[in-house]
Amino acid sequence: MLLLSEEEIRGAVSSKDALEAVAEAFAALSRGEARLPGVIYLDITEFNGDVHVKGAHMHGAPHFVIKVAGGWYDNPSSGLPVGTGLVLVFSAETGAPAALLLDNGYLTDLRTGAAGALAARHLARERLSKVAMIGAGLEARFQLRALADVRTLPPVEAWSRDPANARRFADEMREELGADATVAGDVESAVRDADLVITATPAREPLLHAAWLSPGAHVTALGSDGPAKRELEVEVLRRADLVVVDDLEQAAEKGELHHALEAGAMTRDDVAAQLGDLATGAHPGRTDDDQITVADLTGVGVQDAAVASLTLQRSAAAGLGRELS
Repeated sequence: MLLLSEEEIRGAVSSKDALEAVAEAFAALSRGEARLPGVIYLDITEFNGDVHVKGAHMHGAPHFVIKVAGGWYDNPSSGLPVGTGLVLVFSAETGAPAALLLDNGYLTDLRTGAAGALAARHLARERLSKVAMIGAGLEARFQLRALADVRTLPPVEAWSRDPANARRFADEMREELGADATVAGDVESAVRDADLVITATPAREPLLHAAWLSPGAHVTALGSDGPAKRELEVEVLRRADLVVVDDLEQAAEKGELHHALEAGAMTRDDVAAQLGDLATGAHPGRTDDDQITVADLTGVGVQDAAVASLTLQRSAAAGLGRELS
């Protein structure tokens, strides 16, 4: 079994590589060429943490993948990262363990950034005038890096419950990406006049309200990956001209769609497409600059399989990792 460290994994796959791998994985899912187990979600409320177990096998692939990743949201106060986890890769032919990827949640962040960029590619305006980044943690950084692969970055206004986090995010993105990044005093001021809004928080009460959205705005919501989480007021989805989900069953159970269905604000038939339908061209995505669009992204196992497989390919070519007997 091959063992890869976080440092080796970080050097193996770029943001652009992950985007194309994830796009093909969603396309395969749309074509019915993937098998997904049910998601295990464990909410560890007494320690302000949660963990997911997701996986997939792509038809014909030599491996299947199981990923364990979680977030412990009080960790930064102890100097620890929020995200943690690892990826297990097995032979699809024999079931034998093939690789252990000790990524510490890195591949989850990378593939989530790729999904956000894929949503922006198909649903955001070609020319952006302002991005609102709601949440300023690690995933916000991955989102902006990946967005830079599909759009020219406009000014970015970041908001966080902790203004110091937003300032650090803005400083880092200015230095790393050359982004015109500033700090917003509240969510509303960040969102007003933004034509792309990205929410990347562990919120359990709505942060984003429909009245703040401008015509033509696109919203990518990432935080609702469990039934108790939500970032969007239900009216955001009801007002949208186009609602896209990464996976209909997951979104109906765990995503922003879950809350809209529960409130009677939408039905499943109101969902325009799954993300893979945009990747294959089966759905055109945005067709008008004035459409309000929403992508409800809960995180799907095919993303994990895609980036894990790509990591193994690149690591083998570079001679990375060590064999465990």
